[in-house]
Amino acid sequence: MNMRFSKYLLIKNLGLIALFFTLSFSVKAQVKKKDPVLAVKMAEVVSGFLKTLNTEQRQLAAIEFEDALRFDWHFTPRDRKGLPLKKMDAEQQKSAMAMIRLVLSDEGYGKAQQIIDLENVLRVIENRPADDTYRDPENYAFLVYGIPGKDPWGWRVEGHHLSLHFTVIDGNVDFTPGFMGSNPGKVLADVPQKGRTILADEQNIAFDLLRTMSPVQLEKVLIGKSAPNEIFTSNSRKASLEKIQGISMKEMNAEQKVIFGNLILSYLKRYHVTLRNQQLSQLAKAGLDNIHFAWMGDQTPIIGAGHGHYYRIHGPTFLIEFDNTQNGGNHIHSVVRDLTNDFGEDMLKAHYAKAHR
Repeated sequence: MNMRFSKYLLIKNLGLIALFFTLSFSVKAQVKKKDPVLAVKMAEVVSGFLKTLNTEQRQLAAIEFEDALRFDWHFTPRDRKGLPLKKMDAEQQKSAMAMIRLVLSDEGYGKAQQIIDLENVLRVIENRPADDTYRDPENYAFLVYGIPGKDPWGWRVEGHHLSLHFTVIDGNVDFTPGFMGSNPGKVLADVPQKGRTILADEQNIAFDLLRTMSPVQLEKVLIGKSAPNEIFTSNSRKASLEKIQGISMKEMNAEQKVIFGNLILSYLKRYHVTLRNQQLSQLAKAGLDNIHFAWMGDQTPIIGAGHGHYYRIHGPTFLIEFDNTQNGGNHIHSVVRDLTNDFGEDMLKAHYAKAHR
């Protein structure tokens, strides 16, 4: 393991990695979804946002929970359903961003802010006029479905390269699908954001893990010479892949398991500590040994025409996809999916089953 990465592990994430492996080896690890405190606080913050809106704004921002629109999501530039930042005043924008701030960690909230700011970078790179609406940092829309605090309900924020979904049922909070992207992956243009790499951990730790693999292990890890142009599950309502591929955590040595655990945590650390820990518990219950790592494309990070790489982290209940192939390997898409509970679907089934007993 190189010195840079070793220091990174010891200083930045030692406590989280310890938690990860404590759950891994604990036969008593249980799924802890319910957190009434977070659910109640979320209802308060979202209700507070809705109270700031006038009638016209509220018609854009709120729909019935049963409306199929809550499944209509994407991460490309497009007109978005919901109330965008550009149709809010400064105080309303502050209230809207407080919704994001509540459910993400400091690190995750910083990533979300920087992803939004990249729209300003793209305006410069693409020589767009100042009044351009295609690359628009205010085209991030908030949509609330149902009545906050009255089960079931939820909300989302969505715009270019950011799509975060939260569903609340019986005090349980689900946070998938969760998409974050970055274009550019690394800002090369001569702008104030030059050098910014928003998803650096998600990329660098994966390469660190790949470099530790033996030739025999690589035969399992590498599932394609060329990387796909997009994540396989795209913006599907239900994430599904034909089979689990790659090398399992069970087949990794101790060093590799630590790096792999840290890679998974680089995604979960985006979220509120309660949401992060509940997902760790779910992974432990399903069996960390059953989580696989697979790779396609370049085995070294190169930016240039024809280059790019893709990897996935795939377990019985959980999927992460990372793709960096567009724009010569400098345009990243990453997503966290729950294979059983995206949009709170499993929670919803249990809720209705309980109601009809």
